[in-house]
Amino acid sequence: MTAIEITELVLLGIFTGFVNTLSGSGSLLTLPFLISLGLPANVANGTNRIAILLQNIVGVTSFKKQKVFEFKEAVWLTIPAVAGAILGASLAVKINDDIMQKIIASILVLMFFLLIFNPKMWLKEQSENLKTKPNALQFVIFFAIGVYGGFIQAGVGLFLITGLVLGAGFDLVKANAVKLFIILFFTIFALAIFIYNDNVNFEYGLILAAGNMAGAFVASKFAVDWGPKFVRYVLLIALFFASLELFGVFDYIFN
Repeated sequence: MTAIEITELVLLGIFTGFVNTLSGSGSLLTLPFLISLGLPANVANGTNRIAILLQNIVGVTSFKKQKVFEFKEAVWLTIPAVAGAILGASLAVKINDDIMQKIIASILVLMFFLLIFNPKMWLKEQSENLKTKPNALQFVIFFAIGVYGGFIQAGVGLFLITGLVLGAGFDLVKANAVKLFIILFFTIFALAIFIYNDNVNFEYGLILAAGNMAGAFVASKFAVDWGPKFVRYVLLIALFFASLELFGVFDYIFN
């Protein structure tokens, strides 16, 4: 790896760590870049989990120090997500990537318009929906998100934020903290599976992680200081560009 590639990887990590902490979908950038450096797609998918794991340790620690959330608020939603991630990371069944990308992009577009036309439900905590333990529907939702996160990772943060805000009743700032907590724990299991199957490049992963951790630290401070409205704007931008990427708009423009 050249000095330029190392610099690019660190800078990309800083940006995606910031985006991942405040919204999600940073892996839509890191995965193609890792592949462009010569890693096979499955190795890039596994290598990216190192950066995600270390990034989320920093983010969760920072949010916890700022007293944004309590572990007990996240642990019950983490259990079904971890179970799903183990299944997702273990899947050997081939799926049609193009169809999956279009479905995901469509959901992201729906989330984008919900953020624009009904912002109030994203900006305040819905205390009546907050529960100590998830109900059956929440269990299924977070299990499904875990399956997706274990299998691909890219964009899982956006789905978790939607489930945490609209399904579990958290405000956007607290939802981001809980999202990082959930991803942190299911990434431990997913990464272990990728390592066991020799699908991780530690050199690339640790260099990327250095940037991700820095971005996560800065983002956690911004989220708390600037509040849910700021997070909503970042989320809107992330959703917009993630949707364009998944629909192949950038490939059409630049090819």
